[in-house]
Amino acid sequence: MGIIKEPLNVDFFVDSRSLTPSEEKAISDFIKADKAKRKVKSKKAKKTSIKKEAV
Repeated sequence: MGIIKEPLNVDFFVDSRSLTPSEEKAISDFIKADKAKRKVKSKKAKKTSIKKEAV
């Protein structure tokens, strides 16, 4: 990621706070589901590429 330049006469304020346990769990569950989904996709891609080479 690069640096975001602030437009003139506009100030960005960021209020950083800790995540609640429920927010942490929701993010963690989403990441686990996404990794599992990508793993399944990569297995399917490998199977199709192996079949093409064999033909």
